[in-house]
Amino acid sequence: MKGLYVHIPFCEYICHYCDFVKSVPRNQNVIDRYLMKLREEIMTYSKHFDTIETIFIGGGTPSMLSVDQLTYLFDSLVAIKPIEYSIELNPESYTHEKGLLFKKYGINRVSMGVQSFDDDILKYLNRGHKAESVFWIVDDLKSLGIQYISIDLIFAIPGQTLKHIQYDLEQFIKLDITHISYYSLILEDKTYFYHQYLKGNFKPMDEDNEAIMYEYVMNYLTKHGFEQYEISNYAKDNHYSLHNTIYWTLGEYIGVGLGAHGFIDNYRTYNERGMSHYMDHFIKEKTYQTESLKLQDELIFGLRLTKGVHIPRLESKYDVKLLDKYPQIHDKIKLGLLEIKDDYIRLTKEGTMLGNQVFMIFV
Repeated sequence: MKGLYVHIPFCEYICHYCDFVKSVPRNQNVIDRYLMKLREEIMTYSKHFDTIETIFIGGGTPSMLSVDQLTYLFDSLVAIKPIEYSIELNPESYTHEKGLLFKKYGINRVSMGVQSFDDDILKYLNRGHKAESVFWIVDDLKSLGIQYISIDLIFAIPGQTLKHIQYDLEQFIKLDITHISYYSLILEDKTYFYHQYLKGNFKPMDEDNEAIMYEYVMNYLTKHGFEQYEISNYAKDNHYSLHNTIYWTLGEYIGVGLGAHGFIDNYRTYNERGMSHYMDHFIKEKTYQTESLKLQDELIFGLRLTKGVHIPRLESKYDVKLLDKYPQIHDKIKLGLLEIKDDYIRLTKEGTMLGNQVFMIFV
């Protein structure tokens, strides 16, 4: 499959944990000018339009665009007929009118940034919505015929307890949707939380409690019929994120917009992160991917999937013997972090909690 990622780098406010390329625009003209340049960049990839099977509009906050701006954006993509057409939204910027527009242009999957169902935690994260609004939005999307709905939640937030996690999961189940991405809070550079950490005002959750929460999430969702198909992603009835699966299986995808990354025609592309540079030229760097780099990436990304990596296919594709090239795999197997079963190498349950220790052997 081939995907297209479209980045909308605007937000109404900045969440305390977010390190994505984003800013609060000075006025609507800033957004309009950006969308015009974005359309220009999209058209540079027109030769790929017939082969693109997924579109993912992310950010930032795509749903903060006005109806007219969203219409302009969707018109820029109308020549592409994807199987899966996703957009991210924040609850506070969704309206029924925008939902109607999603439906009109063929968007069939929505990913909503919920993060928590506790209003105090939402305030701590500097989120702009109340938990109760999530239920209305899901009902509204369903009424429009958009059935593929996913939400994001976060665990390991300072002050969060296992009771918070249980409550969040209970609320999620009430939504009756088939996908969830549940991430642990990561302290990223250049975020509000990181600056507070440097001042001694932010204390990350200890690893033991984080592991307890993660295991609770895995067990709870499994008991409720969800398959953990990736380290942080769970689906019911095989409703996987096709677009994200492209990343994890080293498929081709085009990245357009400020700071977007792509992997197309054996090149990694990295767009400019500064608006003035992007408005002048799109791509900052284009790096050829050697077979060695692709093998490394295929193992690191592929092992995020719970099914793991098919060894015979990998060895045939790259003309290597996996265990000879990476003898440290034996050590990780002995430690119980990796296992080989039915010709697949994959993380064990303990390995999913300590994935970075495994991934380092391929770097």
